Amino acid sequence: MKNLNISLCVLLMALVRLGGSAPSSFNYGDALDKSLLFFEAQRSGKLPLQQQRVKWRGDSGLKDGFQQGVDLVGGYYDAGDHVKFGLPMAYSVTMLAWGAIEFNKEITNLNQMGHALWAIKWGTDYFVKAHTQPNVLWGQVGDGVSDHYCWERAEDMTTSRGAYKIDEQHPGSDLAGETAAALAASAMAFRPYNSSYSDLLLVHAKQLFTFADRFRGLYDDSISSAQQFYTSSGYSDELLWAATWLHLATGDEYYLKYVVDNGVYMGGTGWAMKEFSWDNKYAGVQILLTKILLEGKAGSYADTLKQYQAKADYFSCACLQKNDGYNVQKTPGGLLYVREWNNMQYVSSATFLLAVYSNYLSATKVNLNCPDGQTQPQELLNFVKSQADYILGNNPAGMSYLVGYGAKYPLHVHHRGASVASIFTLHSEVGCAQGFELWYNRAEPNPNVIDGALVGGPDKNDGFSDDRSNYEQTEPTLSGSAPLVGIFAKLQSLCGNAGAGYNHDESPKPQQKTPSYNNHYESPVPVTQEKTQSYDQNESPVPQQKTPSTYTVKETASKTSEGAPLQFLHSISSSWTVGGATYYRHRVIIKNTSSKPISDLKLVVKDLSGSLWGLSPTEEKDTYELPQWQKVLNPGSECIFVYVQGGPQAEVSIKSFQ
Repeated sequence: MKNLNISLCVLLMALVRLGGSAPSSFNYGDALDKSLLFFEAQRSGKLPLQQQRVKWRGDSGLKDGFQQGVDLVGGYYDAGDHVKFGLPMAYSVTMLAWGAIEFNKEITNLNQMGHALWAIKWGTDYFVKAHTQPNVLWGQVGDGVSDHYCWERAEDMTTSRGAYKIDEQHPGSDLAGETAAALAASAMAFRPYNSSYSDLLLVHAKQLFTFADRFRGLYDDSISSAQQFYTSSGYSDELLWAATWLHLATGDEYYLKYVVDNGVYMGGTGWAMKEFSWDNKYAGVQILLTKILLEGKAGSYADTLKQYQAKADYFSCACLQKNDGYNVQKTPGGLLYVREWNNMQYVSSATFLLAVYSNYLSATKVNLNCPDGQTQPQELLNFVKSQADYILGNNPAGMSYLVGYGAKYPLHVHHRGASVASIFTLHSEVGCAQGFELWYNRAEPNPNVIDGALVGGPDKNDGFSDDRSNYEQTEPTLSGSAPLVGIFAKLQSLCGNAGAGYNHDESPKPQQKTPSYNNHYESPVPVTQEKTQSYDQNESPVPQQKTPSTYTVKETASKTSEGAPLQFLHSISSSWTVGGATYYRHRVIIKNTSSKPISDLKLVVKDLSGSLWGLSPTEEKDTYELPQWQKVLNPGSECIFVYVQGGPQAEVSIKSFQ
């Protein structure tokens, strides 16, 4: 399978080359890791001690909702401000969950499923708390107007933390519908790991959908303070969106019948879109329902789902510039261009949909029929790669618009927390106006690098100004970063070396068994049986597993290889039993003990019966080389690879080096 993926990546690069763009190679796994870090930087509430990697952030918003007599501590700050807007937050969680569902294997192989589930759960825990009654949902904390008058750290907040809700007298079908979709999708993402939590999320999702459908109205009519920031264009798409996710999560035909019966009335079969975003879910609905059709599960609803499919094809063809002129605009450098304000969030959402649709088409061996010609699923992936590569630096400015990635990225991000020195460095409080005087207007780069923040991006002519006051281009959002997790996981699986370069001390689980996670919630560790239990909001999003009885105590045995100044350190980091067979996770450290760099190292790994991560396979049998980003092993440096198999350890030897 890995050789097939490498071939496909080569094909993608060739297609890019034919399209006139310079081929680029990016570490998508690193980009994925940074995208998840952004969500940790956006956390509100009491930060966990062991699961908080962004160390310049501290606790904040610890009294949210208290004035209203409800616990609304937690959730995410929306962008560069400190308001918790329910609609874009729920959409972002839906997209994170969809990525964890659709690209489960890819994310797991990169040792990132733990961090992905944490990102999802930080949102779903908040939604569960905010859903205080079946027909009551607290949809916003903080006031955007007063918040924007101040420039201060979240830890120093002096602005209003008023909370706003929707209920039967003040409905919000769009907000309740999107939150229901987020909880249903998240229930699917958690199902393999914690069924009790998944069940809890579904209870709330069903109640919220019923509330959204029965008491109809626009949420920003009920929460007027949201109008200036996240005005909703309608709620029909969210009702269809929520029903679709509930059908996928439950298998209940009621929800499928709902999207079929309301397809015309609510625009699902009529609206042909060129945008997918926090406000407009039609294209997402249409592609999800096409999946049901392609898999032969439509039954008597096939005719209506074919109408949904036609609109899914319209969106995809418009992005690919094959829609008979009715296409999504592109910049001269090749980036999709939808809106002037924070265009990148529309790029990431559209790109995610195309990656997913490519999967659906490939799995069922179906091509995309565009007005300008039939298109193979690989062409969708080619386009996905072009957009991702533009984001990461293959663009006229030569700049990565993902903060912290690459050699050149925005340094003056419009973000309060990133632009003011951390409370752990500057202990004195930074006041509302003081923040503007001392930090907002500074010419120097931000003191804190907010890794993984996808800024608004360039204008329609690929122009970009790295200025803190240029919030249209330099402010990041939750909804922009959420789709990137799935995109980068997919591309890394095709063009990279899964598992190498991220959390080297841990390795992905073997494919024989669904993984759970350790108490530090870092990387998968296999378990002998499924176990579910309830837990409070501060615990890990997966149950704390007991150490398997077959666990092997770590042991080491070092040796210096003959003919080369290299030292191997072997260890067995864990073991588990599946179906009566015992499997071991082997960890091997390669260290350069010489005073000179070693390059072009090739290793022979014999007697390997399982999966290997951290080395790149070559065309020669049993022969591997260092990953692309670590071609040279400098003096004193190390490289780690991991493999999983039953029985004795594999034999590792050196084939050649320079």
